[in-house]
Amino acid sequence: KSISAFFSPQVLLLAGAEDLECVPGFQQKVFYIEKPFKFTEDQLVLNLKFDDCKGNSKLSFEVSNPDFRVEDDGSLVALKNISDVGTALFVHAQSEHAEDMAEIFVVGANEKHGALKEILKLEGNLGIPRQKRAILTSPILIPENQRPPFPRLVGKVIRSEVTEGAKFRLSGKGVDQDPKGIFRINEITGDVSVTRTLDREAIANYELEVEVTDMSGKTIDGPVRLDISVIDQNDNRPMFKEGPYVGHVMEGSPTGTTVMRMTAFDADDASTDNALLRYNILKQTPTKPSPNMFYIDPEKGDIVTVVSPVLLDRETMESPKYELVIEAKDMGGLDVGLTGTATATILIDDKNDHPPEFTKKEFQATVKEGVTGVIVNLTVGDKDDPATGAWRAVYTIINGNPGQSFEIHTNPQTNEGMLSVVKPLDYEISAFHTLLIKVENEDPLIPDIAYGPSSTATVQITVEDVNEGPVFHPNPMTVTKQENIPVGSVVLTVNATDPDTLQHQTIRYSVYKDPAGWLEINPTNGTIGTTAVLDRESPFVQDNVYTALFLAIDSGNPPATGTGTLHITLEDVNDNVPSLYPTLAKVCDDAKDLRVVVLGASDKDLHPNTDPFRFELSKQSGPEKLWRINKLNNTHAQVILLQNLKKANYNIPISVTDSGKPPLTNNTELKLQVCTCKKSKMDCSATDALHISLTLILLSLLSLLCKSFA
Repeated sequence: KSISAFFSPQVLLLAGAEDLECVPGFQQKVFYIEKPFKFTEDQLVLNLKFDDCKGNSKLSFEVSNPDFRVEDDGSLVALKNISDVGTALFVHAQSEHAEDMAEIFVVGANEKHGALKEILKLEGNLGIPRQKRAILTSPILIPENQRPPFPRLVGKVIRSEVTEGAKFRLSGKGVDQDPKGIFRINEITGDVSVTRTLDREAIANYELEVEVTDMSGKTIDGPVRLDISVIDQNDNRPMFKEGPYVGHVMEGSPTGTTVMRMTAFDADDASTDNALLRYNILKQTPTKPSPNMFYIDPEKGDIVTVVSPVLLDRETMESPKYELVIEAKDMGGLDVGLTGTATATILIDDKNDHPPEFTKKEFQATVKEGVTGVIVNLTVGDKDDPATGAWRAVYTIINGNPGQSFEIHTNPQTNEGMLSVVKPLDYEISAFHTLLIKVENEDPLIPDIAYGPSSTATVQITVEDVNEGPVFHPNPMTVTKQENIPVGSVVLTVNATDPDTLQHQTIRYSVYKDPAGWLEINPTNGTIGTTAVLDRESPFVQDNVYTALFLAIDSGNPPATGTGTLHITLEDVNDNVPSLYPTLAKVCDDAKDLRVVVLGASDKDLHPNTDPFRFELSKQSGPEKLWRINKLNNTHAQVILLQNLKKANYNIPISVTDSGKPPLTNNTELKLQVCTCKKSKMDCSATDALHISLTLILLSLLSLLCKSFA
């Protein structure tokens, strides 16, 4: 029984029924048939009418779908039962004198109205000649990958009016535009030829223009559009372009869980079976616990699990990684289809379905008192994936650590619990400690799994006695003393005790560090005394504090030592005379400003044993006074000449006294050089020869007086 085309050839030919000239080719080029439930073997689909206008000698047909063929009389029949043929078929007819292509669209019932509208667009889409047009063109369909010889006739352009000397001219992409020279037209007959093999994946459609010119090349008709479509051939294999393909699925996932999607690409025409892909799993590695762990949706490419959650157990698998060889085949998966393959890697992800368990219920550790650091490594087992938080352990001390003397941390490489002493233990306080420790995972357990008794363990810790050094009380020790106390004075009696109360040891004392060598200590009772004068102004004293270190040594074997620090704060005593600065001054012999120099005083002592200072000149001899001193403030005074002096050196006797009780005075001299000054240059070179010392003058006068009385 034939499937009738719901538009008859007569409907399509109405627009060209009045054309008088026979047009070689299919009398109807486009058909729309309603899609049946399926095509059955030897079923007549429709009748095609081809006429080359010369008797159809050596007429043959080709169908784009190998499941169909065209009989010699033009009957299109199915070769087998087919449920899906795609959306279009192409029939190529060729005789000794003509060649043409017919297009058959397979549409659903709800697409009829739209199909009718498309067919009635005769001029634009089908190229059915209309009576009033001088140039008649119809679409040309050319299969890709045709073999030589070339050029090959593919169509014909007809002009209804015959004009002497008129010529056809073809232009557009594929003729005089890149890629050039693919098509050409016989300028007299209108025959259109292709000159080489076409590739639909490179260019699927060509839009050319045909016009008619006179002998001078002037256009007398047209241009008219000529559409050339390249018919797809199945010449491209499916390709997987988005690899690598890696999917993850959680162990214990329910059957039917989607893991990943594999999608291939086919460069052929997506509207034909040439690009209709179907997917299949060719190989699974490993094949245990089931050779069919996964299934792939043949149309979508979705990979899903097909085994029960019990078999999808990561801990019992030979390997948590599966590799699937996936095949994509075009032509809807038929045997004639081209194939492409890719590998999908599926990783079975771990979930925390196994709690960590200690390898034994009780661990032992021994540590010396006073020592810190790791004392024992606690070992656990966990069947989960070591690269996840379902395996990584977290340890907690839940009992036996009231003083926070212990801490436990996880070794990231071994997952062991490193138990450490962080506060030194004291054997005399407790020789034994018992800790209760639990272990959990970083990730929570799944709801139906819980931590059991094996996730807790006991650690028994034994503290070993060590001969500990004596301890000074207090430490550091502080005392305040006046500097300059008599040698042999008692500074302090120190007190050190031995922590090893059960050993009944004796303690001896000695000096460890005494930078200035000022102190000694009684080795038996710890009394510290002075062996030299304590000087607050010594460089060994910092901020009025002198620091010394002492040792307390017990009688153990070997003996243990403790160190004590003594800080002596020294109170100041007025034991330093003030110092005067500067000690040298220069002045010009013709100076107008007779203010010679400003003197300053300083004192190593502390206030109130320092300023205010009192500045005084010793008594001047002679008929007239030469200088005087004026106090400026508590620490400075100014020396002033009373007249200009001759070039010479003068020693001015000055005394400076501090404010201590009792006060201390420093009698000193200021050397004054009177120099010659010319052109802003001071010359003091000859002053030594003219040196005059008031002291010498006085001595000379006394000597003369003594001689005269004698």
